[in-house]
Amino acid sequence: MPVVLVAEDEPPLVEVLTYNLGKAGFDTLTAMDGDEALTQAQTQRPDVMVLDWMMPGKSGIEVCRTIREMPDIHNLPILMLTARGDEADRIQGLDAGADDYMVKPFSPRELVARVRALLRRTQPNSADITLAFGDISLNTEQHKVTARGATVKLGPTEYRLLKFLMECPGRVYSREILLDRVWSNGVHVESRTVDVHIRRLRKALLDAGGFDPIRTVRGAGYSLDHDTL
Repeated sequence: MPVVLVAEDEPPLVEVLTYNLGKAGFDTLTAMDGDEALTQAQTQRPDVMVLDWMMPGKSGIEVCRTIREMPDIHNLPILMLTARGDEADRIQGLDAGADDYMVKPFSPRELVARVRALLRRTQPNSADITLAFGDISLNTEQHKVTARGATVKLGPTEYRLLKFLMECPGRVYSREILLDRVWSNGVHVESRTVDVHIRRLRKALLDAGGFDPIRTVRGAGYSLDHDTL
């Protein structure tokens, strides 16, 4: 049974979340502050984290950034909750490493649907397939990406985005197609979200000592292009 870590400091909301997640077939863990959330994430290894932005101690943004820097749990799917609904705040949350973002108040049923979507998107394929592009290698069974032999640390969304692009290099995909194929159907995600994750993917490849193979086609979208090699 999948385990969801609910990191939230409002007891009534914790009760609503744990009830609805439990009813949907998930086991739940809870953390009431940022430090406890990090400890639970490391020791209990949940399948998904539902993380509040504003918490005592470390904020959700700090927790998210810390997790993305930790080799053992850097790929933990994170759904961030916040009362901040401005576009700049959503972008900040995604830039910090969140895979999805919900603004309070929200529908518990939609949250459960998004948690399920995160799980579906982060399940590795059963077949052991290795994709390659230039000096980048992606193993679908190990869920591992390397560049020039060095491990590339990617969040779940960046991994799926790279995998999709590597399956058909040279083809230009619009933001709308990427949202449809990489993100889940039925979950509203703004097109600018693609730009945020492309930027994070590029940074991860460069940080690992690789190159940036992603070409931006103005007015059209993105592709992996041998001209960038």
